[in-house]
Amino acid sequence: MNTAATSPLIDAATLMQCIDDPALRLFDCRFSLAQPEQGRLVYAQGHLPGASYAHLDEHLSAPVLPNTGRHPLPDPVRLAAWLGSQGVDRNTRVVVYDDMGGAFAVRLWWLLRWIGLGDEPGQIRVLDGGLQAWIAAGGTLSRDQPHYEDRSFAPNPDDQLWLTTETLQTELNLGRIQIIDARAAERFRGEVEPIDPVAGHIPGAVNLPFTENLDSLGHFCTPDRLRQRFASVIGQYNPTQIIHSCGSGVNACHNLLAMELAGLPGSLLYAGSWSEWIGDSSRPIAAGDS
Repeated sequence: MNTAATSPLIDAATLMQCIDDPALRLFDCRFSLAQPEQGRLVYAQGHLPGASYAHLDEHLSAPVLPNTGRHPLPDPVRLAAWLGSQGVDRNTRVVVYDDMGGAFAVRLWWLLRWIGLGDEPGQIRVLDGGLQAWIAAGGTLSRDQPHYEDRSFAPNPDDQLWLTTETLQTELNLGRIQIIDARAAERFRGEVEPIDPVAGHIPGAVNLPFTENLDSLGHFCTPDRLRQRFASVIGQYNPTQIIHSCGSGVNACHNLLAMELAGLPGSLLYAGSWSEWIGDSSRPIAAGDS
């Protein structure tokens, strides 16, 4: 099997060769937590030809409720309907990208697989290096707003791919899981917290900032390098016992993807992540490196 063709990543040169494929849909996932409309603005100024814009708050998350984190999983029926309006069905191949090394694009990559797309290896892919790699390879940008014929498919969400807070607490108490926190080290340690009202981390979690999955050019590190990185904290746990967390369940998908690239598939997402964990003051909080 051609591993390049089945990888969850695609490089800019390969994408250029197939960008006019009518079975391909592209999604621009650029976003700023500080300025939620910034992504849409820069999309309008120029995006990959044929790309639709996927807004983290509007398209890729449900409304925030008192008992949820900042980016609850979207309703799968609504998500499927929106994807259908962008020309996506079960036979569509999808490439997602952003300008932050995949920090936000990985959300849609994970969601598509959660609702039952991507059964074919390589059907759902992240542009390695993102917008910058496309431009560096000589790719052009467009300001055209694409319009696609509506398609439809019935979502089939696999809720075995993520954990609720209640399940997470139970599994933690039984010692059956290891949490990997994808946030920056200073946030994990509780030294600063620019987004959420409480600083710190879930007791027992270990910290592997998602940014360190990337090399100096913003591309994912080699599988060997990623394997070494995650093996250093997995220890005796099976990859299926690894739970990925972050601030709101978005950047955590970056570590989940990195583990797949490393040949360590099967890890799960804590969808609510830190912002949901701290919603109940009775839950314990840790600070420092451990």
